[in-house]
Amino acid sequence: MCELFGLSAPTERTVNDLLRAFYRHSSHHPHGWGLACLSRDGTLIEKESQKASDSHYLKERLSQPIQSRLLLAHIRYATIGNVAYENCHPFTKKDGSGRQWTLIHNGTIFDYPPLNGYVHRQTGDTDSERILLYLVDKINEAQEQKGAGLTFEERFTVLDEMVVEMSEGNKLNLLFSDGHYLYAHTNCQGTLYYLVRENGRIFATVPLDEGAWQPLPFTRLLAYHKGKLVQTGTNHQHIYVENEESMRLLYRIFANL
Repeated sequence: MCELFGLSAPTERTVNDLLRAFYRHSSHHPHGWGLACLSRDGTLIEKESQKASDSHYLKERLSQPIQSRLLLAHIRYATIGNVAYENCHPFTKKDGSGRQWTLIHNGTIFDYPPLNGYVHRQTGDTDSERILLYLVDKINEAQEQKGAGLTFEERFTVLDEMVVEMSEGNKLNLLFSDGHYLYAHTNCQGTLYYLVRENGRIFATVPLDEGAWQPLPFTRLLAYHKGKLVQTGTNHQHIYVENEESMRLLYRIFANL
C-alpha cells in the first residue's frame, strides 16, 4: 500500500524534520513520492515516479525550509496502476466554483460501481484518481441542484454521504483538502495517526517520532480547520480488515490490469 502525511495548522509551520522521517519510509514504498503545499495563492504540487530516497530534487527541496499551514505528502507502493508520473499522488482538480481539491489515498477500491465510468476520463489508471474525479462531480452536482455555491456544512454533507457509501467493502484511508479545510478518513484500525503540535495537527500512516501520536478515530469523516476538529461525520462502521478474502480480491484486480 502507500503512506500518507498531512498538516493542518493556524499559521505556517516548518515540517522538514517530519517530512524527512516520512520520506525515509520510501524503502518500502518505492514507486513515487508527492508533496502538495496549499495556500491562498493556490496549490503547489511536486511529485516524481521514483523512490523518494533516490530523488535528487527532493533532497534539494528538503534542504530548504518547507513552510505551510496546510500540506499533504505521499509515498506510493503501487497496487492499482502502473509506476508512472500520472499515477503519483497528490491528485488535484477544481470544481465548478473554482475551488481546488487535492487528495491522497492509501487503500484499495475493490468494488464501487460509480467509479467505473471514470476509467476513460482519468489521466492515469489508479482508483485514487477516480475517487477525486467522483468527489468533484458530486460537489458540482450539489451546486447545480442548489443553483449557487455550497456552504461548508453543505459540502461536508456531500462528502460524508460519499465516504459512507464508498467505504463499504473497501479500504478507504484518505486525506484531502479544498484549500481551507483538511478532511481525514480511515476505516482500517491503526493505519492513520495524528499528533497535536503547536496548535496544529500532523497526520501520518505511522508515527514518525517519539511524540504523543494518537490513532485517528475511524469509520467517520473528520474535518479540520487551522488544526482544530470542526466537523465529524456519520459513524458508518464499515470496518476494513485485511484477510484472505480481501487479498484474493486484490490479486484478482492485479490479474485484470
